Amino acid sequence: MTTEPAGPTARPRTGAGFGRLLVAVYAVLALAATARGLYQVTTKLDEAPLAYALSLVAGVVYVVATVALATNRRTPAWVAVGFELVGVLTVGILSLVDVGDFPDETVWSGFGVGYGYVPLVLPFVGLWWLWRTGRTPTPAPTVG
Repeated sequence: MTTEPAGPTARPRTGAGFGRLLVAVYAVLALAATARGLYQVTTKLDEAPLAYALSLVAGVVYVVATVALATNRRTPAWVAVGFELVGVLTVGILSLVDVGDFPDETVWSGFGVGYGYVPLVLPFVGLWWLWRTGRTPTPAPTVG
């Protein structure tokens, strides 16, 4: 269900067009990160509690972003993708500087190196897409 008006001045939906690919990438990352985080937290939390808890948090953030983007819920999408960007940058820096707190990798460790740096690139793409689809097109001038 959308609250956007129909017609030539309606904002594009976040889950349409390129957004479908973006949602698919988020969904794959959500599944991978959540499964990894759940496994780590339930089987070996005592080995690296901060790292494993952050993996689970990352998974939940990706799930929220996936659902929000797929259903055109802009506010939760902005919050989730913004949180994701702050998380990957913060954890990425801390995992390189303070290795003691991250004895094992998280989804965001090393800026997402274990996931081909997708966790680093994805929030920038997500924020760009939200910004691009958030602009209302200007109607064409009428002649006559």
